[in-house]
Amino acid sequence: MPFYQLLCISTHYSQYKFIRTLVKTSAMHIFDSGGVVRDIKFLGTRILPSKMKRHTKAQTLGDYWTMEFDANPRTMDELQKRLRQDPTVLRSTTLKLGSQLMESIQNPSKTRLHGFRTGDTGLDHHRYQ
Repeated sequence: MPFYQLLCISTHYSQYKFIRTLVKTSAMHIFDSGGVVRDIKFLGTRILPSKMKRHTKAQTLGDYWTMEFDANPRTMDELQKRLRQDPTVLRSTTLKLGSQLMESIQNPSKTRLHGFRTGDTGLDHHRYQ
């Protein structure tokens, strides 16, 4: 399975429940398809470089987050389709970081989980609570 990194910019809301739901549904899609989520990072709320419009009014603030995961290419394509249809997603892109498991393992810094607390799903990141 190839190793991917998803970068997503979503609409900023004052409550984090919207981004938390988006992150959880994205990760659960990977899990349900037999993939593995290695890391989820919230990069913060930032002023967008230009106004972005997607499904709703133009936005000037966005929540940036990344997810690193191993999945087959079909799962990655399905995830991209879901993100394109989600009204809270302004932009998303996926980078392929490795094509084989051994290639991914050679860089151990990509396999460590940072900032997670144990919970029922393992997806409870301290920034989303």
